[in-house]
Amino acid sequence: MMRGWHCLALACALSLAVAPAVAGKSPASNSRSTPGRAAQARDKAQLAFQRDLVSVLAPGGDPLRLLGAALLARPLFNQPPENSFHRLIERAAQVDGAGAAVDWMRLADCDAAAGTCPNGEALQRLLVRAPDNAAVWLLKLGADARGMKQDAARDDLGQAAAAKRYDDYAGASLQALANAAGALPPPPDTLDPAHAGGAVGMQTVLVFGLAGTQPQPSLQLVAKLCENAGEDASIKTDCLALGKTLEWGSSPLARSLGLHLREVLADDPAQRQEAKDARRNLVWQVQSFARLLARAQDDAALAQRLLTLARHGGTEMSLQLAALRDNGLPVEAPADWQPGTANRE
Repeated sequence: MMRGWHCLALACALSLAVAPAVAGKSPASNSRSTPGRAAQARDKAQLAFQRDLVSVLAPGGDPLRLLGAALLARPLFNQPPENSFHRLIERAAQVDGAGAAVDWMRLADCDAAAGTCPNGEALQRLLVRAPDNAAVWLLKLGADARGMKQDAARDDLGQAAAAKRYDDYAGASLQALANAAGALPPPPDTLDPAHAGGAVGMQTVLVFGLAGTQPQPSLQLVAKLCENAGEDASIKTDCLALGKTLEWGSSPLARSLGLHLREVLADDPAQRQEAKDARRNLVWQVQSFARLLARAQDDAALAQRLLTLARHGGTEMSLQLAALRDNGLPVEAPADWQPGTANRE
């Protein structure tokens, strides 16, 4: 169930981000048609532009600038060692004033094949720097569960339930990327003439696509643990407390889990119904924002507004709600609308 919520929140941004690569590998591009060759050339130009952005940003000493460079470098292959994700995110962490958002991205500086994810040093730093952040304890819960440390995982759940907030720092990554994307103007050969959004539309696709790969706790694991609490009143109490924090969390995914926990665990039928209604509105909000993001390639003014919101900072959730209001879209679903149906224009 949680997997579906994640896809709703990020599928649009991710699909936009990979669109040039998909176009370059389409059947049409395998022929000798001009559109296929043009798509491949544009894909190559966009990758070169991304590398150029990293090169321009890398010499800086500002942690947000280095975070942006690291995020841009992360999906690139064959980067020079000094401009690699590993080196850039390490440098960002060493700069005075670097916040927990940098350590959060350092979680991804690891080798999944070797079983070293998330980055253990980064997780330990986060536990010290942000002990009031439930997201950090849920990361530890996932690591302890994978290590079969049941007592530690149970303690992690209690720590997360006692935390004051949930923040996965996606807003900070969006801010870093939105600022980084403006470091150079995109060359003409990076732009798709089929999309009227031009340079700012392409930058918006780049920013929101890369931000969609933010490290996240395994919220499915948390959902399963809480749903299987059975007669263990202490687990149920912690899960309900955690749910309240998640309902005001930084991401739609966290909020969806918080509402889900209240819907399935609350004793009061009115509370369960209220959570169900709020979750319906959340799906509406996520789908509405996805539609906005999909239009950005063809609407330069909309793309610019989205980049401006990202540069102001905040959280992923606050950005999405601000974008809906900024574009005159309701944040509550129509009375006759249900999840799984298309949003109204």
